[in-house]
Amino acid sequence: MANPNKVKGTQWESAIRDYLNSSLGLVDERGKFLDPMDGANVRRAAQEGSKDVGDIHAAPFVLEAKNTATPAVPTWIRQAETEAEHAGFPFGVVVRKVRGSAVAMGRVHVSVRTWTRIRLDLGMPTDEFAALYGWSVSLRGLDTSRWYLTTTLRDFAHVVGDYRRIVPLGVSARAVR
Repeated sequence: MANPNKVKGTQWESAIRDYLNSSLGLVDERGKFLDPMDGANVRRAAQEGSKDVGDIHAAPFVLEAKNTATPAVPTWIRQAETEAEHAGFPFGVVVRKVRGSAVAMGRVHVSVRTWTRIRLDLGMPTDEFAALYGWSVSLRGLDTSRWYLTTTLRDFAHVVGDYRRIVPLGVSARAVR
């Protein structure tokens, strides 16, 4: 019998992937890819080798999916950023399931550094970026490495779509450092 936590994690990853593909207009009404060879398709990552490359690839983002009762957001963000680096993507983010809510209400967490890099690539002022995509700030004490920003998966889908429209995949000079 499969590990029940592994099954829950896999279901959450698949729900995120399916939601993003639908929101980004990459699938038909049955969930079938419009163009299976399109590099913009959101996919669950196959693990290769010893370095984890994250759970979901939604270029230019690597998503680390979390379906747990106890949050450890700063630790998860560091994990996501490391996995993005392993995968060769500029941004690592965490998507945490909200119990009893639709997939769209999942919480997307990013570091202040990642948030700033995305905002600058989009050429948006801080206030406009925060308001347009519903970002809220979590400050954890004086240690800035524990500070992060949060939005919903619904709003993050708009971030992904807008980023892809404004910054062609593989082009961002500022994002890849």
